[in-house]
Amino acid sequence: MNPRFQIPPLYPILDAARFLAALDPMAAMAEFVEDLVKGGATLIQYRNKSANTRAMLSHARELRRITLGRAELIMNDRTDLCIAAGCDGVHLGQDDLSPVAARRILESVLPDASGEKRQWWIGFSTHNLEQIAEAEQMPVDYIAVGPVFATVSKDNPDPVIGLEGVRRARQATSKPLVAIGGITRKNCGQVMEAGANSVAVISDLVESPSTATEQFLRLLR
Repeated sequence: MNPRFQIPPLYPILDAARFLAALDPMAAMAEFVEDLVKGGATLIQYRNKSANTRAMLSHARELRRITLGRAELIMNDRTDLCIAAGCDGVHLGQDDLSPVAARRILESVLPDASGEKRQWWIGFSTHNLEQIAEAEQMPVDYIAVGPVFATVSKDNPDPVIGLEGVRRARQATSKPLVAIGGITRKNCGQVMEAGANSVAVISDLVESPSTATEQFLRLLR
């Protein structure tokens, strides 16, 4: 695991599906990420459940160019594209490559020009206490749990766990805990009080992302 890993209180997720209707989706995503960084975001996940591999890699490489030296970039689902795009880590779901296999692949990557091995981040999604208990034994840097509240960001979301689910998740793991699902500026404080170390946000950052990021960070500190 990454010994230098520190989860920030706000974990923005760029959901590519929200930008597909734009005249230039890549330009829209690039502007969104630029605004997130300007607002103070230091960790951003790129999530794309619909594009082909070539498009995903192209997007990820452009987002890497924007975030390099400014924010950590996490690739959702795809360990291979994480490596190819030069991201800082990968976030895996229950049906993706296992964290054990992903860690093995990432740690096999050759050192960079400086001779140093990369320090990769791996996150893992969970939805109940059984999955959290399993994740606790895995080589992951943080565990995501949710959905905390009802969400429209997934076609077939898992059952809502509520704030009590966050509290139980906190008791079940010593790893950094990222809460996700329906989290907004209105309820993020409650989620952190319930035991989360960070909140993952999609919808409440889409409008005025720079301002929204600044407001989230003020609320979460």
